[in-house]
Amino acid sequence: MAKVRIISRSDERFKDREEAGRLLSLELQGFRGSNLVVLGVPRGGVVVARALARELDAHLDVVLAHKMRTPGHPELAMGAVTEGGQLVINEALVAELGVGAAGIEAEKARQLAEIRRRSDMFRRVVGKLSLEDKVAIVTDDGVATGATTEAALWAVRQEQPEKLIAAFPVGPTDTIFRLAEMVDEMICLRSPQFFLAVGQFYQRFDPVEDEDVLEILREEGQKRGAQ
Repeated sequence: MAKVRIISRSDERFKDREEAGRLLSLELQGFRGSNLVVLGVPRGGVVVARALARELDAHLDVVLAHKMRTPGHPELAMGAVTEGGQLVINEALVAELGVGAAGIEAEKARQLAEIRRRSDMFRRVVGKLSLEDKVAIVTDDGVATGATTEAALWAVRQEQPEKLIAAFPVGPTDTIFRLAEMVDEMICLRSPQFFLAVGQFYQRFDPVEDEDVLEILREEGQKRGAQ
């Protein structure tokens, strides 16, 4: 398993995603450098990633992965799908609820269509960075079940980064240790004992829209153009 650093068991709330990213960067200063790419999971994770990339003087990109909703239980993730169409399936849950292959394929198609919509939109603004031989940090505004994050980490690993790091402001301990098996290093600022949802640990947890992500990516495009 990867080296796991859980900084605190506090349930103190972050002011907002920007603050969460700045505080997270304090634990990652050792990775500062030109070989570093910070990847945010849209949409909220891109706000955290911007603050993290700014503080670490790193390039910024997005990693696209969507939760696959369980038929009849839309808040329950039966897996996730990545930008390249790869699946991560919770086999135990699928078996327990009797979800058939047709249900899985239908949900995969729905989520992949949304990923392609976002990819077409985001990649017009700033191109995808190669991660080969880079240090890649994947972040979000937090993790709960980790289904989408698992798909994102799997997708990034296929691009053969020199090192893969997962870094989150907040998440439940069991999820953090499960995801740590997929990375070289795991950092989580706060892993409180009682965890219901990521939003409970933010004073401001406003929805992040596509246009907000596009504005962040425009900033990154300008930064790349100036270098």
